[in-house]
Amino acid sequence: MATETEFSLKGLTDTARRHIRLFQIHQFLDRFAMGLTVAVAALALTDRGMDLFQISLLFGVYSLTTMAMELPFGGLADGIGRKPVFLAAVVASLISLALFLSSSDFRVLALSFALIGFGRALRSGTLDAWFVETFKAAAPNVDIQPALAKAQWANAMGLAVGAVFGGLLPDAFGMTALKYGLSIYDVSYAASFAAMVGVLIYTLFAIAEEPRPLNLHALRDGFAKVPSVISEAGLLALRHPTLSILLSALALFLMATNPVEVIWPTYARPMLDEGYANTVIGALTAGYFFAIAFGASLSPHVSRIFRRRHAVTLAAIFASLAAAQLALAIQGGIAGFVGAFVLYSVILGASETPASSILHRCVEDRQRSTMLSLRSLVQQLGAATGLVMAGALADIYSTSVAWGVGAIFLLAAMILSLVLAKRLAAGAE
Repeated sequence: MATETEFSLKGLTDTARRHIRLFQIHQFLDRFAMGLTVAVAALALTDRGMDLFQISLLFGVYSLTTMAMELPFGGLADGIGRKPVFLAAVVASLISLALFLSSSDFRVLALSFALIGFGRALRSGTLDAWFVETFKAAAPNVDIQPALAKAQWANAMGLAVGAVFGGLLPDAFGMTALKYGLSIYDVSYAASFAAMVGVLIYTLFAIAEEPRPLNLHALRDGFAKVPSVISEAGLLALRHPTLSILLSALALFLMATNPVEVIWPTYARPMLDEGYANTVIGALTAGYFFAIAFGASLSPHVSRIFRRRHAVTLAAIFASLAAAQLALAIQGGIAGFVGAFVLYSVILGASETPASSILHRCVEDRQRSTMLSLRSLVQQLGAATGLVMAGALADIYSTSVAWGVGAIFLLAAMILSLVLAKRLAAGAE
């Protein structure tokens, strides 16, 4: 493995710097379009007459569709090109939004959520792989972690800004929507549709990729190879101890953190006055994304503290997250909760790029999208498992107990990261 040189934006070629800026803009636009509906999704479903059980079922449809399609489409992107697969994801998102806006029927909404999961699976490991490969060609043997951090920062900022506007639009234009027989939350979904059209146009004209064969035969081959893609990805991880340890640590990480990300509004709401509870929850949702973006921007500095030993950095972050999660679990007042939640979110933002840097160093270009999809699949399985366990513990005991148990998973992930650090230090794969 070639020795990497330290990242310096000024030291990069114009091509490499332009590539980073182009991808940052793309990530911001794509996540902005998604963020417009994040803060109002549950409210929009309630407004359409859905009860909590139906809302849970709809999000379950999304999760199951994503997990079922994750690996096949990662392999498809490796085979026929990243750009066309991503464009298909945007089209799926547009159809999903159109269906949501057109109906209040549960079956139609279920199809809409299935298409969201379909689009998520198509997105996974597509342009991320394109960004890494193009950057490596423009800046060979340069540490990619800071470049990934810049992309993640733009990603989180897009979600944050989108969440802010998604919460403001119903208040600003909701009465106008009601005059036309629409839900006040349809304003945010219509804005998301318009933003997604912008993403489609930007991708078509700004993202350049060497064309690959794109015909019915290639598409058939992509789907026909699904079993071999899955087995190849699994075998690669099993034969590559570094990847196996990393993926196991990430699964434990999501088992601990996903229940916090999903359940925190129900924990914080009783601390708030009923008159402004939803406004504060919306602001905290945006603050969560802003904090993640800030954490992503800090990630290269944290990495330098540990001399760019990414596995050691990951271990320190997992340990810090465990402490922050325990602190979050014992808060009884809104001021303390907000402080602990912001700190937790910042640390969460710093966790992404060290893991990505390790993974990209271990995988060849031809398998990169597939392995990114495998990572996403493993993380989603970990997240789903953690959410089920945390839900049961919260029901029997309390949310605080559930989050406290989750901190144990983070400590286990920290131990695996330290094992990984020893392997990497010894030059093992």
